[in-house]
Amino acid sequence: MFTETWERFSFYGMRALLVFYLSKAFLFSDEAAYAIYGSYTALVYATPVLGGLLADRLLGFRKAVLIGGVLMALGHFAMAVQNRQVFYFALALLICGNGFFKPNISSLVGRLYTTDDPRRDSAFTIFYMGINLGGFLSPIACGYLGERLGWHWGFGLAGIGMLLGVVVFLRAQPLLAGLAEPPPRGESRRAFLGISPDAWVYLGTALTIALAWQLVQHGALVGSMLIVFGVAVFLGLCAYFLRSKDRAERGRLGVALLLTVFSVVFWSFFEQTGTSMSLFTDRNVNRSLFGISIPASQFQSVNSLFILLLAPVFSWLWLYLARRRLEPTTPLKFALGTVQLGLGFVALYVGAVTSRTTGAVPMFWLVLCYCLHSTGELCLSPIGLSMITKLAPKGMTGILMGTWFLASSFAQYAASLIAQLTGVKEGGAAATALPTPTETVMVYGSVFGTIGWVALGVGIFMVIVSPLIARRMYGVH
Repeated sequence: MFTETWERFSFYGMRALLVFYLSKAFLFSDEAAYAIYGSYTALVYATPVLGGLLADRLLGFRKAVLIGGVLMALGHFAMAVQNRQVFYFALALLICGNGFFKPNISSLVGRLYTTDDPRRDSAFTIFYMGINLGGFLSPIACGYLGERLGWHWGFGLAGIGMLLGVVVFLRAQPLLAGLAEPPPRGESRRAFLGISPDAWVYLGTALTIALAWQLVQHGALVGSMLIVFGVAVFLGLCAYFLRSKDRAERGRLGVALLLTVFSVVFWSFFEQTGTSMSLFTDRNVNRSLFGISIPASQFQSVNSLFILLLAPVFSWLWLYLARRRLEPTTPLKFALGTVQLGLGFVALYVGAVTSRTTGAVPMFWLVLCYCLHSTGELCLSPIGLSMITKLAPKGMTGILMGTWFLASSFAQYAASLIAQLTGVKEGGAAATALPTPTETVMVYGSVFGTIGWVALGVGIFMVIVSPLIARRMYGVH
């Protein structure tokens, strides 16, 4: 848990600053900042497909996590250099490092429990609480240092957090009882052209970093590649689905893919946090508390604070309901999460509508939104991670976990396109002439309202069809 805590400290610390860094340090327009942010986060969630595959087939979870942690630490430290090309290279290091780290640390948690162990969902909820401990602390610490002392201080602290994560993981090896080691050596691990498989992985990683360095600068190309990559992965999984002769295995795999598709809707809306909601908070939320103006980046810790407070409650609740055979099925949990997400955006819309005359939305509406998003997230995200480890066919956990994050990649890219609907200024010299809060409040408010009603509609539809989906899980709750 603590390894993931420090990794998330580094990730969320950087994310809290990224849009502000682009718009205030490099003077990008809103649209350009959102596009770069979307390209980065989309690639961050696409690379775990390859990282999961390499861990399953060659590296094992231990080596994959270590490679990822080192690359991410280097990326955070490189972010401290205020140069555009170094900045893009730093993003490339973070993208590739996350590809090795993210799917495999989650899959490793799943290996600690049998498929029918009722503690699994609760374990992933506790694991998710560790994620959000890092997510809570980092926007406060990195956000304060970045906005008040200098961007390089904030990014540097994120890098230190990642190094601590690597140290914790190394010290925890005896507790893993060999579960993170590579698969047995076989034909797939023989040298090719005199070069070992591990060396090929390192060479491919270097080439991927160079490719990502260019891709983060070309958002439209990222979108096209995601479509091609996503279709290829989907067709590969469909081919496996059709070849499988086990009816239960086919059904479970089908449910995993279907719920993964539903998750795209949730995350494409939820991930407004790092883009449109960040600038909305900066421009249109009354951030004064007891006479102190809170930096906008620090509000990204509110979601994680609610997760920390509520995750133990949800963990207890699932076990309590399971003992009484009343626990909602996984599809129903997904549906309830989406409904709560929609209600959160409706709260922001109401706050904007009632603040038209001043353009300053009371902090209450933003906090209420984060609260509803957090309860929705607890119904979907840790449950989704647990679902993948329960429904994945044997030997495909890493690949299917990577597919889960690939869906999040599509969602991140879609989120950046949605955020661009709220763009309110040009870059360059015009960045000094911001529109007034009364001019921008309903630009954001109308988009948030539309998101809210769409999410509510999708969530209600999922509630209706959840019993049908649950039947295809063949006894897996």
